[in-house]
Amino acid sequence: MERRNRLYLVRHGQVVGHDGYQANGHTDVDITEVGRLQMEKLAERLRFISLAAIYSSDLKRTRLGAQIIAKYHDVKHHILEDLREMFFGDWEGMPLKEIGGRFPEELEERQKDMAGFRPPGNGESMRDLAERVIPCLQKILEQEKGREILIVAHGGVNRVILCHALKLDLNNVFHIHQNYGCLNIIDYFQDAALVRLMNG
Repeated sequence: MERRNRLYLVRHGQVVGHDGYQANGHTDVDITEVGRLQMEKLAERLRFISLAAIYSSDLKRTRLGAQIIAKYHDVKHHILEDLREMFFGDWEGMPLKEIGGRFPEELEERQKDMAGFRPPGNGESMRDLAERVIPCLQKILEQEKGREILIVAHGGVNRVILCHALKLDLNNVFHIHQNYGCLNIIDYFQDAALVRLMNG
């Protein structure tokens, strides 16, 4: 089979407040010095690949990562709002411990229906996230057909893309781990995807 695209899918570097496991979602947090170092190391690792384009969400943590990697590649950096992390509604910016204390029933409900549960305050479900991210990804792959591209995105976004590539139900989304600054490599063919590296 002829490969249509190779996707280098990156999670942004460590963020400010990471130790509280905050539901950052659309909250525009910065990356730490460790996060910058993670992106610098990844930039070195990807220095000699032949990229046609770089994409990221419009949030600072992915834009900065994309800019650090882009210094070795003379290609356009596309910034897309549809690549944002899941919106957590009333949970935005809240540490996990506080969510558990204030919303114990809702958190339990989320564990039972990972794909369909929406956080209070008009938050997105994993299914909502997939319905935003996957069409965006498919448009990118079509526009960049035959090329190698890089996307710097978020933990939830990356998990949704990997679930889609692996044909996994979204209720299994947290069976996939994404470290800060990790790399995934996915090859796309006409009717199939091959995950060559995950959480590397």
